[in-house]
Amino acid sequence: MRFTTKTEYGMVCLIYMARRFSPNTPQVVTIREIAEIERLPEPYVAKILNKLRSAGIVSSYHGKQGGYTLARDPARITLKEVIEALEGSTFDVFCEPGVRDDIVCTHFRLCGVKLIWNRTKEILDQFYSTVTVEMMVRGQEPLKKDLVGTRGK
Repeated sequence: MRFTTKTEYGMVCLIYMARRFSPNTPQVVTIREIAEIERLPEPYVAKILNKLRSAGIVSSYHGKQGGYTLARDPARITLKEVIEALEGSTFDVFCEPGVRDDIVCTHFRLCGVKLIWNRTKEILDQFYSTVTVEMMVRGQEPLKKDLVGTRGK
């Protein structure tokens, strides 16, 4: 499993927006603002925000005062949702039929590895579903504990 810069930069953008989130008054930020402050390529930020908009994670506003805001409270946006919007899925089980046409496995039904890959996806999906943008902004202790606590096991 490896995430691209789409997910990394997407999370940077969402954390930036979450720090300015107000449920009553949308705090609109521009692509240029995010790109300059976070030192990200502006065209790439635009593509990322467009994908996040299509997934309903951010909202866009047009016009002179236009830009982007979070579509909902950062406590209700999960890491899993962001990864799926930007990458397609959290973990690809490549040997699963229909996932990748360029991989043909004749042992699929007999293979013990697919059980491991499927369980890995389940575990990641479950964990990523519990991590919210708000947690990342706040660096909440349960998240730190979960991440640090699993290293020694």
